[in-house]
Amino acid sequence: MPKEPSTPHFTRAYEELEKIVASFEEGDIDLERDLPKFERGLKLASQCRERLKAIENHIRKIEKTFHVERTDGEDAPQLFQK
Repeated sequence: MPKEPSTPHFTRAYEELEKIVASFEEGDIDLERDLPKFERGLKLASQCRERLKAIENHIRKIEKTFHVERTDGEDAPQLFQK
């Protein structure tokens, strides 16, 4: 059986992070019980942030390869040029 990757897939990590955030938003926080959950949430947030950065860098490389210009200088690529 293949070994489970140490870094969870982005979607699973994000979903787990959302559950952790929701549990804290409900209240009833116990410092001793919830400290590991808080630490896990920070780790997941960091993993998600790093994955998003990597994806953004990959998209920028693709845009550069195909000479895509951004219309606003940052977010929206202009795919079809006149």
